[in-house]
Amino acid sequence: MAIRHKHLKLDQAKLDRARRLLQLATEQETVERALDLVLSEEPILRAHRGVRAVGGFVDVFGRR
Repeated sequence: MAIRHKHLKLDQAKLDRARRLLQLATEQETVERALDLVLSEEPILRAHRGVRAVGGFVDVFGRR
């Protein structure tokens, strides 16, 4: 794993909220954990894209 120094502009309120939700001590840990969570959802995201490609979902409750 290559570690690189990055300078990012982030919404502080979102970062603070995520840090509290994830119960982490630092902003760096928060960003790392958030990225890990997104990457762990990759199979689900790919499946959703596949379903969308063949017609998508039907909302049986009639919502958009």
